[in-house]
Amino acid sequence: MSLASIQRILGILLTLFSLTLLPPLGFAFFSQDGAATAFASAFVIILLAGLLSWLPVAHLKREMRLRDGFVVVVMFWVVLTLTGALPFVLADDPHLSITDAVFESVSGLTTTGATVITRLDEMPISILYYRQQLQWLGGMGIIVLAVAVLPMLGVGGMQLYRAETPGPMKDAKLTPRITETAKALWLIYLGLTISCAIAYWLAGMSAFDALGHAYATVAIGGFSTHDASMGYFNSPLIDVIAVFFMLLAAVNFSLHFVAFRSRSPAGYWQDPEFRFYVSVLSLVILATFIGLYLSGTYDTWQEALVKGLFQAVSIGTTAGFTTADWYQWPGFLAILLLFSSFIGGCAGSTGGGIKVIRVLLLVKQGAREITQLVHPNAQIPVRIGEKTIPSRVVEAVWGFFALYVGSFTVMYLALAATGLDLMTAFSAVAASMNNLGPGLSSVGPHYADMHDAGKWILCFAMLLGRLEIFTLLVLLTPAFWRQ
Repeated sequence: MSLASIQRILGILLTLFSLTLLPPLGFAFFSQDGAATAFASAFVIILLAGLLSWLPVAHLKREMRLRDGFVVVVMFWVVLTLTGALPFVLADDPHLSITDAVFESVSGLTTTGATVITRLDEMPISILYYRQQLQWLGGMGIIVLAVAVLPMLGVGGMQLYRAETPGPMKDAKLTPRITETAKALWLIYLGLTISCAIAYWLAGMSAFDALGHAYATVAIGGFSTHDASMGYFNSPLIDVIAVFFMLLAAVNFSLHFVAFRSRSPAGYWQDPEFRFYVSVLSLVILATFIGLYLSGTYDTWQEALVKGLFQAVSIGTTAGFTTADWYQWPGFLAILLLFSSFIGGCAGSTGGGIKVIRVLLLVKQGAREITQLVHPNAQIPVRIGEKTIPSRVVEAVWGFFALYVGSFTVMYLALAATGLDLMTAFSAVAASMNNLGPGLSSVGPHYADMHDAGKWILCFAMLLGRLEIFTLLVLLTPAFWRQ
């Protein structure tokens, strides 16, 4: 393992990350909201840390090995979430404890959207902007990680888009070089963000709210500049715009790339994962609407439709925005929406969860096993579209699912052991691992009242879910550290 190469890359990342503190510093300076000193201090600390890490090994250029890649990916998220907490610790309002600051930073960069900050409407404008920007940067990091980096390490949902599988992508990368891939993804991500911000602004949001909510929408993050989240605006038009862009952001960005390059949207419906994604989400939306209407939760069917559509898409894509206290809806609906977040978005999107392509393969494999019982001597391959899925890919999906369930169970028991009621513990772990944000029971509105031990468990859950299980757990195995 080349520690010098790892140090060099982390130094570069920290140096670049320090520059992202300049926009909120600008907001703090011009608005005179009292947070300028906090952002300036954080900028200097992170910049110096990055330069001190990078300069001693700046001229060292060695080929990175596979194990180096795993360490860099994990350290990238761990180091950035720790340094990203600095402004929250240094600011006077809110002046968060180290635990709360790290929780808010992890939640932002992993685009989970769980928050420990209340009184958002009274917060300094620079702090509000910084939270939204964290999610936007994290969302882009996720796309590059999922599409360009994790496939090279042999893990991640985009592994299912290799040459053996159907869909528009016939390799792990969109373009021959990773830099070109990252550039293409940045342009698509930036284009969606700008389009979303303009749409919000034209629909009635202020310019600041439009930009902040566009950041969180395209990142499938869920942070808002208001305590009432999207419900603050009380606008069906804004709700529909949010639904449209959440749906787009939860689609594999490779499909956006191919559609943009070919100037044709036909590739979307040709992709089996996209069709399954639309089908499942449509069923959840329909069930939510019918449940709200029959239960009399809302006075009119139109209101039930708008509220049901928004929350089904928001929770199903793991965005986590709210226009209503969905955790207080009839129990069946609340559990249905929480379970839909386990499926989450498509591979190569900013959405969380297990990922649609994995769930589709699990369904296909389950159907094959049932058929195999009826025809024990038959050779029945697992197919998606017209392509046969290699057994190694199917095994990897089952391995992922087993580790997911095992990790979820351990963290659920650990959280319950700290004294939380079972529903709060279950939904908090689910919302964190799936990078959803809001849970049920006492963690429906926020996580401010949770004890520190629980918050650290959930920080690990958020990172575990965002790094797609394998990438983080492999570093915890003795075999990884043997020479």
